[in-house]
Amino acid sequence: MNDDLETYIENLKKPWNVLLYRLIWEQLPKIVDSRILDFGSGLGMTANHLAKNNNVVAIERNSDMVEMRICENSYQQLIGDLKLLRKQEDKSFDAVICHNVLEYAEERRDIFRELHRVLKPQGVMSVIKHNRIGKIISKVVFENELDGTVALLDGGTSYAAYFGAINYYSADDIREWIGTLDISIEKELGIRTFFALNPNNDIRYDPIWQEKMFEIEMKVSDIEEYKHISFYNHILLRRNG
Repeated sequence: MNDDLETYIENLKKPWNVLLYRLIWEQLPKIVDSRILDFGSGLGMTANHLAKNNNVVAIERNSDMVEMRICENSYQQLIGDLKLLRKQEDKSFDAVICHNVLEYAEERRDIFRELHRVLKPQGVMSVIKHNRIGKIISKVVFENELDGTVALLDGGTSYAAYFGAINYYSADDIREWIGTLDISIEKELGIRTFFALNPNNDIRYDPIWQEKMFEIEMKVSDIEEYKHISFYNHILLRRNG
């Protein structure tokens, strides 16, 4: 295992990442007794969480991450990518999860359409994506990295630890991928609007602060103005029929 992955795993234990996943899971519709696909499952944080009450199949191409995955709850872990996704049966999952994956994939339109193919009618698709505006705000306020901010504003590339270059896309791109498919965007939400901008790391370990920040983040997650500036966007889609 390389040092970058070790650092990434350690960071997942930090209170701000615990809060991040709490927000993600709270925004998901209630899913129980269902068959779920987590594509690009990484270290299995969400797969493990959903496996408490569901039958979860997780697909991840990085064998190092699979080896270190969280598996407190039982779920099926597969190693693969789009080729393996194409082998899954039509309309075989009640929900599909694709969190912070498409930014790093060349075939993201194909992946999206395959996720639609395996989704049952009335099934839910959860897509989480990086938001370029949110990254710019974070770079100015939290990182105080002004040269990097100017580069981003001029169309430059930003990078995520361990994963590399982030190829941003928008909800409009998703609408274009949908085309004539029988699926539509049901809700667009913001995630991590404020809590990662505070440079005081010590305050983030305070349980009272965490609860208040969770409440604030949930309140603004569905307000249009705040969605535009959040670090991530959560796109929830539902297949028709």
